[in-house]
Amino acid sequence: MAEPKTKQTTASVEDFINAVKDETMREDCWAVVKLMQGITKAEPKMWGPSIVGFGLYTYKYASGKTGDWPLVGFSPRKQNLTLYVMAGFDEYDELMDKLGTFTCGKSCIYVKRLSDLHQPTLKKLITASVKHLRKTHPLEKK
Repeated sequence: MAEPKTKQTTASVEDFINAVKDETMREDCWAVVKLMQGITKAEPKMWGPSIVGFGLYTYKYASGKTGDWPLVGFSPRKQNLTLYVMAGFDEYDELMDKLGTFTCGKSCIYVKRLSDLHQPTLKKLITASVKHLRKTHPLEKK
């Protein structure tokens, strides 16, 4: 089986964020660091060259293959800020309705600016996701 392409690295989160050219995006990144670190109580770590993740859990596919991934994370992309909320959104319709202006995938929220999101709702969503993952994946590595 192929190794996962995206793995935790020792690269500097501070250097990565400070290299973001757009000032508003850079400020949004630091705000997300504060939010996610406050919820997870985990230090930010680089995952691959462009994802900042917090915490760590091991997932398991139906095939039995396992892998590690952050509990939550984000990436400043050219088009938007991508927030990785790993529990997904299926159980959070009420929160998603109050979240603001965004698009989403299975476990990603894509937003132009962090100010487009209702911050208390975002905090509730991330907190619920982290709580769910810690409950369903109790062997989280620190």
